[in-house]
Amino acid sequence: MATASEWVEGLRLRTLAASVSPVLVGLGASWRVVAPNWGRAALALVVALGMQIGANFANDYSDGIRGADVARQGPQRLTASGAARPATVRNAALVSFTVAAAAGIALTIWTKQWWLIGIGALAIAAAWLYTGGRRPYGYRALGEVGVLIFFGLVPVVGTCYTQYLQVPWRAWVASAAMALMACAILMANNLRDITTDQQAGKITLAVKLGDQRARLVYAWEMWLALVIGALCAIGRLHVLIVLLMAVPVARLTSLVSSGAKGQDLVTVLRGTGQTELCFAILLGLALADLGLFQQ
Repeated sequence: MATASEWVEGLRLRTLAASVSPVLVGLGASWRVVAPNWGRAALALVVALGMQIGANFANDYSDGIRGADVARQGPQRLTASGAARPATVRNAALVSFTVAAAAGIALTIWTKQWWLIGIGALAIAAAWLYTGGRRPYGYRALGEVGVLIFFGLVPVVGTCYTQYLQVPWRAWVASAAMALMACAILMANNLRDITTDQQAGKITLAVKLGDQRARLVYAWEMWLALVIGALCAIGRLHVLIVLLMAVPVARLTSLVSSGAKGQDLVTVLRGTGQTELCFAILLGLALADLGLFQQ
C-alpha cells in the first residue's frame, strides 16, 4: 500500500502550476474591466486543479499498465513502482475528475452558460485519452495539442468569460503565452524520458524531434511565451515587470541548451513550473491594470 508521501509524489505537485497559472491570468484579464467575483474564480480554480490532478493520476495509471514508466529517470510512479494497485490509482483519477466536474457544473449553473458542460466533458476526455484508451494521442506526438488547448486557451479564456461573459483580446493573446509555458513543462518532462519512452513505444514530440531539436523547441516555447506576455502589457510600465522573468527563463533555457540530463532535467521541470507561476502572477497583475506599479 502506498504511503502518504508516495501519494503526494503521485500528485506531481511541480506540475500544478500549469493549472493554477492560466486561471490567475484569466482573472487578471477580466479584472481590467470588472471587479472579480471571487466565488466564480474559486470554482474555476477547483476545476483546473481537479483536472490536473486527475490527469496526473490517469497518466500514472495508463503509463503504468503499459509499462512506459518502469525505467524512469525521475520520481517513481505509483502504478509502475507497485506502490499502489492500478485500480486504486485509476479510482483516484476518477475522484479528481468528479470533483472538477462538480465544480464545473456549479460554475455553469451560476453563470447559466450551459455549453460550458460540453467543454468540461471534452477536457475530461482529453485528460483520459492522453495516455489512456486504445490509441492514446500522447503516444502519437500530439500531447502538446492537448496542452495548448486545455492548459492555455480553455482555462484563461474560460476563467475570464465566467467572470463577466466577455473575453477581451488580451485574454486570447495571454492564453497563447500560458499554453507555451505549459508546453515547455511537458517538453522538459518528455526530454528527460526520451530513451525510456522510445523503449516503451511512447512517441512523444520530444522523441519525434530528437534530443537536440527538442531542446531548441523548449527554448523557443519559453522565450516566445515571454514575448507574447510582454505584448499584452506593452505601452505600460507593467511590461518591465513581465520582462523580469527573462532572468529565470535565460537560466533554464541555458541549462537545457547546455545538455542537461537526468536529475538536472528534473530541476528544469521544477523550475519551469515555478517560472510559469511567477510569470502568471506578474502577467495577471499587468492585465488587471490596477496601478499597483505605476509611479
